[in-house]
Amino acid sequence: MIKEQEKSSHQENLVKSRFRRLGDYIQLVDNRNKDLKVTNLLGINITKNFMPSVANVSGTDLSKYKIIQKGQFAYSAMQVGRDETIRLALYTDDEPAIISPAYLVIESKDEDELIPEYMMMWFQRPESDRYGWFISDSSVRASLDWERFCEIEIPIPDISEQRKYVALYKGLLTNQKTYENSLEDLQLICNSFMDTLKEKHLKPIGSLVSLVDKRNSDGRITNLLGINVDKVFMPSKAKTTKENLVKYKVVQKGEFAYSAMQVGRDETVRVVLYTFDEPAIISPAYQVFKVNDEKEILPEFLMLWFYRPEFNRFGWFISDSSVRASLEWERFQEIEIPVPDIEVQEAIVTIYHTLQTRKRINEQLKESIKPLCPVLMKGVVESMEVETVES
Repeated sequence: MIKEQEKSSHQENLVKSRFRRLGDYIQLVDNRNKDLKVTNLLGINITKNFMPSVANVSGTDLSKYKIIQKGQFAYSAMQVGRDETIRLALYTDDEPAIISPAYLVIESKDEDELIPEYMMMWFQRPESDRYGWFISDSSVRASLDWERFCEIEIPIPDISEQRKYVALYKGLLTNQKTYENSLEDLQLICNSFMDTLKEKHLKPIGSLVSLVDKRNSDGRITNLLGINVDKVFMPSKAKTTKENLVKYKVVQKGEFAYSAMQVGRDETVRVVLYTFDEPAIISPAYQVFKVNDEKEILPEFLMLWFYRPEFNRFGWFISDSSVRASLEWERFQEIEIPVPDIEVQEAIVTIYHTLQTRKRINEQLKESIKPLCPVLMKGVVESMEVETVES
């Protein structure tokens, strides 16, 4: 029994010995934007992705900013404990970018020993973030400074094994990206189709729709919704009582909700088509309307026109000069939109539904890829265990 325990302990120590101190494989790079040639300023978010920086750099000397190249990492040591995330991102674009001088730029000392993509896969794991949080210091910003980051140990198998895992992960990402690019083509088709309809068969909205004023008189419906600037229904934040709900308007599938307020301020016409089977209630300040004849215009086609940026800009242009910059119902009805043959409308709506379905699939693909890094890295550790046992 004692011998078996000693053997198990010995094997465990062998596996641990294959974990390497990260600082032995990576190094800092400090290349500044001295000639101001690079203007693409980026930051890092908590999902370990680069994003356009929101920093106000007006009057800032960008020559002090650090240049990051393809295959290098940007690392922020701050707030690791607060966010429970190690802000580390691998830069993969061909053209260089600049990042804040507060960030560190890291690169692999020898990519024949440590592939950058492999290292990034390890830090995509929730376990890595939790460990970074655990070893972060006790400062206000709960930082994980460079020296302590270098002490982190990760499994580093043979370069051929690293390439195998990286190739598998990158293959999945490439497939997902290809699918995502096809969405852009479909979106272009939909937009171009709509553009061809401008200035043709125009009719005022008021001739196509009618107001609906059904109240929640029995208080049966409790699902209270509002409309956001993206023209999407959302749970309302309004404070109300069960007794007051009887005053709210009912909106049903195929009907529209419209808010005339703050169109000028937000530069958005808040109007949205309700597509759910169960009815909901909305503020009495909103208007509810429906199309008069679906053989003349489809509700989905009308909503597609409402989504267009041009529609929002025109609504903002004709909004009144009140404090809330409203677009009252009477003025909203006067807006003219194209009404092509119903067959054309059906074709555009079909393309749009296909696009929306594929967008949902794409999001599901991205969500399914996220957990793969922990799975693949677990495979690395387990393969090391097998090799240890066999040896």
